Amino acid sequence: MLTLEQRLAMYDREEIYPFHMPGHKRKTELLADAYHLDITEIDGFDNLHHASGILSDMQNEMAGLRGTKRTYFLINGSTSGILSAISAMLHPGEHLLMARNSHKAAYHAVQLRKLTVSYVYPVITKWDLQGAISAETVKEAFVRNEQEKKAPIQAVYLTSPTYDGVVSDIEAIAKIVHDYGKVLIVDEAHGAHFGFHEAFPQSAIQQGADVVIQSVHKTLPSFTQTALLHICSDRVDVKRVEEFLGIYQSSSPSYVLMAGMSRLAPFLTNEGALRFRMLSDQLQLFYEKAKCLKHLHVLQEEDFSSDECFQKDSSKILISTRRCNIDGKELYERLLKDYKLQLEMYSGEYAVALCSLMDTEDGFERLLQALLEIDDTLEWKETADSFVGSCYIPREYVCEIAKAAEAKKESVLLEKAVGAVSGEYVYLYPPGIPLLTPGERIDEAFVRSATELKQRGMQLEGMRDFTGEQIEIAACF
Repeated sequence: MLTLEQRLAMYDREEIYPFHMPGHKRKTELLADAYHLDITEIDGFDNLHHASGILSDMQNEMAGLRGTKRTYFLINGSTSGILSAISAMLHPGEHLLMARNSHKAAYHAVQLRKLTVSYVYPVITKWDLQGAISAETVKEAFVRNEQEKKAPIQAVYLTSPTYDGVVSDIEAIAKIVHDYGKVLIVDEAHGAHFGFHEAFPQSAIQQGADVVIQSVHKTLPSFTQTALLHICSDRVDVKRVEEFLGIYQSSSPSYVLMAGMSRLAPFLTNEGALRFRMLSDQLQLFYEKAKCLKHLHVLQEEDFSSDECFQKDSSKILISTRRCNIDGKELYERLLKDYKLQLEMYSGEYAVALCSLMDTEDGFERLLQALLEIDDTLEWKETADSFVGSCYIPREYVCEIAKAAEAKKESVLLEKAVGAVSGEYVYLYPPGIPLLTPGERIDEAFVRSATELKQRGMQLEGMRDFTGEQIEIAACF
């Protein structure tokens, strides 16, 4: 059996083009010296949890580049930033208003801090994607909460952009949140490249968010697991954020990962303008040429209404199969097997190619030619499918996530669980958004959705039973 190191080396020799994260696209020389760079907190190298030297200087340099009050390096990914931000902004038992299409890390923060939650839901677009969260929806949630005399909302948590690159109107949402005297946390994990070039949306940092979390490894040239937490306003208690960063991050942060992040600010300062212009030009040319596809469809910004998508990040190339006789999984597999193009993900009726500053003209041309060739083999389908996006629908919220997650549980067949209260999460990964959370009522619609997702070959995760045949229910409800 090959070791992981051998398998990685073999993969590198196969010349598979990476339309997936990390954003460095395997074009950094730093990894070759990893063992020489792997140290601990020895003299002269500072301590991330009490940064006052070189690491403090690096974080300040990034804060200056991004225009934030403070910026913190995350070596446990955006997950640690999300956990820290939510934990710092709310005390146990308090009320969080959050987007239902949030990453599982946000739900874990709710669980760990025993928070009460209310949800706002994104629009489901005509392409069966989770769209934007509107400012009106957030306003309505505050009004409804007051009318129902529930515990006051203490903070709002949203994801923008989504995994598919859909951006919400953060500026308008931030104004509403601040009018109520509350704090806005934005998971901008997929938007670390925002705000550097006019071809891409502005960052939530400049749009009024109070805390912004970015995964630099997703769209910038940085190692997997590296991210940033930005504090953007005086509404944030810095000491509490630092306290929880010390809890959720490793006490032995990797100097290899931090060395990779140390390259980002100089790289973006010296090469960013040219690299972003090149990426923008390559994307514009690709989207224009892709318009000639007859069966496949590369989604353009004009394919969405303003209600569905405030802005679209063009670096997430969404290739829809809904009008032809294959699904997203088959397209994804054909691109890999026949053309050595590894995409980021597939869903029911589309696949996603993730681009970054390190992509090449040859990579875009390979993808375009592959799509054209596949397109010529396909047939038109009269009836468009619409399924996966609509799986994320409101369900009865019976009790707090923590209460159900910590309750005594029993395992039952999925089809026998209708009416019970879930004791565990169920999600597709990626994108890691729960279809079902602990504390939600299991209904027939969920069971149908889970069954069809499995039939389509999509992997349900979060359940203790990896086969997805059984689900744990909270026995006391």
